[in-house]
Amino acid sequence: MWRCERDDELADAMREADLAFMARALELAERGRGFTSPNPVVGAVVVRDGRIVGEGLHERYGGPHAEVNALAEAGEKARGASLYVTLEPCCVWGNTPPCTDAVVAAGIRRVVVAAEDLNPEVSGRGIALLRERGLTVLTGVLRDAAEAANEPYTKFRRTGLPLVRVKMALSLDGRAAGPEGAPRWISCPESRERAHAMRAAADCVMVGIGTVLADDPELTDRRSARAPRQPARLVLDRDLRLPHRSRLVAGARSVRTAVACGEDACARRAREIGNLGVEVWPVPSDGPALRLDAVLRRAAEHGMIDVLCEGGPRVATSLLREGLADRLALFVAPSLIGREGTDAFGSLGPSWWKGDGGLRDVRWERIGDDLLLEARVARG
Repeated sequence: MWRCERDDELADAMREADLAFMARALELAERGRGFTSPNPVVGAVVVRDGRIVGEGLHERYGGPHAEVNALAEAGEKARGASLYVTLEPCCVWGNTPPCTDAVVAAGIRRVVVAAEDLNPEVSGRGIALLRERGLTVLTGVLRDAAEAANEPYTKFRRTGLPLVRVKMALSLDGRAAGPEGAPRWISCPESRERAHAMRAAADCVMVGIGTVLADDPELTDRRSARAPRQPARLVLDRDLRLPHRSRLVAGARSVRTAVACGEDACARRAREIGNLGVEVWPVPSDGPALRLDAVLRRAAEHGMIDVLCEGGPRVATSLLREGLADRLALFVAPSLIGREGTDAFGSLGPSWWKGDGGLRDVRWERIGDDLLLEARVARG
């Protein structure tokens, strides 16, 4: 068997086209960020004769999937065309009919898939079904990018837990806060703007009750060009000390707000806070502290699979020490606070430094006068 130079040129051109159209599908998928959980973000593109004739994305949880939206835009032009989709088309009924049925009915000839769906009811079956119906299916095009886009969904499917990002601002000498009377902000305005963007991309912002009592935060995206939705707010509060007059409680009827408390927390206070619009989640405790794994599992059950922790040093340290943090985002400011300040991290324990603990995929970025460190937390 031999190939002529023309065959190789056509194959190269097809590979380049596949990469370009899948890259566009990934761009579309990002528009659904924050709206689809606990479903993944997905984008789709219909291509005929080298031109895009339909585009779509999964816009919101419970709504039509990306493939269906792209096929609807393409209409009759989908017949004989190629479909590029960032995640394997579903083949089971959920909130919507199976996408595989829509793909076959539209007359699609070729399907290019970036990554398989880890949903056990779908995984591999959607691809197999399309092939059984006579469609050509190519998989793995920009797989790494597609899997990275759905890192929270992947972790949820594998573990039942959300992806947890720990975000903190700190000084050069490792302090997360100054002494009483010191300026509230450590990071620069540009860093605070980026932090609000991180909130907008998350399903939930989590803090400890100490942060609430000290700062009375809103935990919302307050940029001038903010996203058209707000993340949920989750407070770790074993003894239900959340003040009724706090900003979180005041906004609970307009922005979803929950408090995780001990199973033995005061029933009267639970009723009072619940009547003010706050969800109350009793979870197991481990001595004086809540079991963070139980809190996070509860969050995932409520559709919060991408959690941004702004909870302060104690919560951040506990998440790292217990192996529950996945990502770290540290805004390092060019300032010194000294011993009077609060350490950003406490003891991480021997499992952190005796094993292969540490950070991977480290990336630094200059933001205003600060440096942003983003990294993946190694699992030891």
